[in-house]
Order: sequence, then C-alpha cells, then structure tokens
Amino acid sequence: MKNLVAGVVLGAVMFTAGAVFTASKSNDDVLREVRDRQAIDEVMWRYARALDTGNAEAYAALYTEDGQFGTGANATKGREALKKMIGGARQAPANGQPAAPRPQLYHTTANHQIVFIDKDHARIDAYHITMAAGSGRETPPRVAGAGRSIDELERVNGQWLLKSRNVAPVD
Repeated sequence: MKNLVAGVVLGAVMFTAGAVFTASKSNDDVLREVRDRQAIDEVMWRYARALDTGNAEAYAALYTEDGQFGTGANATKGREALKKMIGGARQAPANGQPAAPRPQLYHTTANHQIVFIDKDHARIDAYHITMAAGSGRETPPRVAGAGRSIDELERVNGQWLLKSRNVAPVD
C-alpha cells in the first residue's frame, strides 16, 4: 500500500512539474524578450536625446506613422505634426524678437517597467523628470517638470516604435 501511495504522489508531482514546465516560456521566447527589452531601452534613450537636442527628425522617426504624443483632443498625431511640435519649441517668439536663451533640458525616466502585451506590443509605465541645467552659482539646476508616463510601443517591420506617449495619465 505504501508503494502505491508513493507512486501516486510521485506521479502527481511529475504531472504538476510537467504542466508548469510546458506553461513556461521557451528559451527562444525568453531570448526574444531580452532582446526586445534592450531595443525598447535604446528607443527611449534616443527619444530623450532627440528631445533634449531639439532634433525634430530623429524625434518623429521614433514614432509609428500614426503615433501620437498626448491624449484626447490635445494629442499631437502623426510624424509631420510631431516634427512641427519639436521644431516649434525652439523658434523665436511671434513678436519677431530673438528668443531668450533657454537652459539645456535633460529628460529622464525612473522606475520604468516594460510589460509585453504580445510579441509585437509593449507598454512602459514610468516616472518622468525634466531637469533644467544651471548656469553658475546664480542659477542652479532645477526640476522643470515631473510626473508619470505611459508609453505604448509597437514593433513595425522588426523595429520598436512609440505608438503613443502619455505624460499626464489620469490615474
């Protein structure tokens, strides 16, 4: 009887272990996800650099063709509109006077979490912080903005791109 009980218990353990093993990701899936995380981190680094340098072409190229910054009626949609948004940030005021020099801005994210919706869609939840560089003792660096962000990314032709960026989620 002991042998029968031991055999049943051993069989149950092996069945459970087999079910867990088959439900887990394959090595190929794990490797793809690691590579995708690296690619998404690189997209977000290039995003911050394009934004900080005012490179409208590079900035817009990180979005899908129909990508958008913001949500609702105030969202900027499409690459051409995104280029104008970034290009317009450095133009002279409408009064024709030269623009006052603006301090260098540094856009960062913190505590980000990448979640894969499926193999071609991901979401990043993060905190964003924008710092304005100082210019000597009289003007120290300062926090220009902070908040939470939700980014939706999509793989298009093998490349991860931003589908939407929301830096003011309501929750």
